Amino acid sequence: MAELTGYSDLHRSGELKRRGEQLWDIMEKCALCPRMCGTNRLSGERGICGANAQLEISAHHPHFGEESPLVGRGGSGTIFMTHCSLRCVFCLNWEISQGGQGCQRGIEDLAGMMLALQRHGCHNINIVTPTHYSPHIVLALDLAASKGLRLPLVYNTCGWERVEILKILDGIVDIYLPDFKYSDGERAEQYSSGARTYPEVTQKALLEMNRQVGVAKPAPDRLMQRGLMIRHLVMPNGVSGTRKVIEWIADNLPKDTYLNLMSQYRPMARAEAYPGLSRSITRQEYEDAVRQAEVAGLKNLEIQGYQWL
Repeated sequence: MAELTGYSDLHRSGELKRRGEQLWDIMEKCALCPRMCGTNRLSGERGICGANAQLEISAHHPHFGEESPLVGRGGSGTIFMTHCSLRCVFCLNWEISQGGQGCQRGIEDLAGMMLALQRHGCHNINIVTPTHYSPHIVLALDLAASKGLRLPLVYNTCGWERVEILKILDGIVDIYLPDFKYSDGERAEQYSSGARTYPEVTQKALLEMNRQVGVAKPAPDRLMQRGLMIRHLVMPNGVSGTRKVIEWIADNLPKDTYLNLMSQYRPMARAEAYPGLSRSITRQEYEDAVRQAEVAGLKNLEIQGYQWL
C-alpha cells in the first residue's frame, strides 16, 4: 500500500501535531463551528453541539453503505462521532448526534481505531460528523501516522464549516465529503436549530475544500484517494432547494465535481412535527433533481438513489 504525501509529510515534520494543538486551544473559547458559541470546552462545559473536550464516539467499523468509490471491497473505515453542531430536526442518526449515544474515548483509542480499520482492509478512514472533534482527530491522526497509518482521511461533514478551520486542515484531509443541505437560509434556520447562515457559509466552505483537494476522480482501481465529493439530500416539498443548490455548484465549481443526489430521506427524529418534512420524497421529486443536474451540465453524478424509492 503506497504511503500518502499529505498528513504523512506533516507528521514527519511535526506540523501535524502543531496543528492539532492549535485546534485544541480553540476549544477554550470554542469557535470550531460556525456557531462560535464561545464555550470553554476545556473546562468541561458543553457547547451547543453537546460536546466538551472529552472525546465521545458511538461506533467504528467497515461501512459498505457509503459511495462506491469509498467502499470498494474492504469497506470505508467509518468512525461515528457523538454530537453535532447542526442539530437537524430530521437527522437519521439523531440518537448519536443529539441524544449523545456514545462512549468516552481517548486520543489513543481513536488512533487505535484508525489502525484497526486499516488492518481490517478498509480503504480509508471516514470520520462522520468531525467538526467539533477536529482537534482530537488531528492529534489521533498524528499518533496513528507514527505507527504506520497511511489510508486517505475522509472528512464526512454537514458542510457547515468555518473556512478559517478548514485552512488549518489543509494538507491533512484527503477527501472532503460534505453535505450541501439547503439553498435557503430560512429553511436552515427552521430545520437546523437556527443555522440561518448555512447556505453562504457552506458555499464558502465548498470553495475552500475544492481549492485544497480538487475534483474527486477515482484511481485506476476505482477507489477514491483524493477530492471533493458533495452530497445533496433531496427532500420533500422542495425544502432543500435542490435546483438552486445544483445551479450554484454548476456556476461555481468545475462541471465534473462529484455530486451524489441522495433519495433516502425519511421523516426521522422530530420531522413528523413539521408538515413540510412529514413524508418521504416521491420518485418524481427525485427524477426532477436528476434532470436539473443534467440540464445544469454536471458530469459526475451519483444517481443510484432510485434504489431507495
